[in-house]
Amino acid sequence: MIDISKISSNYVIRKLNDSDSDSIVELCKDNMQFYKYCELKPTKEQILHDLHITPPGIDISSKYYIGFYQKDVLVAVMDLIDGYPKQDFAFIGFFMMNKDFQGKKIGTAIISELITYLTVIGKTAIRLAINKDNPQSNHFWKKNGFNVIKEVNRNGELILIAEKKL
Repeated sequence: MIDISKISSNYVIRKLNDSDSDSIVELCKDNMQFYKYCELKPTKEQILHDLHITPPGIDISSKYYIGFYQKDVLVAVMDLIDGYPKQDFAFIGFFMMNKDFQGKKIGTAIISELITYLTVIGKTAIRLAINKDNPQSNHFWKKNGFNVIKEVNRNGELILIAEKKL
């Protein structure tokens, strides 16, 4: 089980819920680069859906849709799944930075703290999916040590499955 309070020493982290959907949408609307490469749009309905969806066979109790806060400012949003696709793995389903905090190595610092925490609790790898055509996402995850392990076609989109061994 993940204790979200131990993921970061630099940010207050809390589990996000339906009442946070408007602030999540606002953060996402400033990041249209991400949405340019997928069929989704940052709408309240989409965020509400994302807050509750899990991979097949994963209980909602293993899902941590969390916000990283600096005072009252939402710095980043992450959808983290514990025990997927294997019990000793974690899966990042979504990670989005507040536009005002991008380009300052803050996203990398957040991922670094997450890696440290997941290693301490015994996870052996982190997986995620990247849209193959999105150069910003590809660069960010490669810079943070994630390696593509396979390519899949998901509804006409080429998706890269990337992994970082811990």
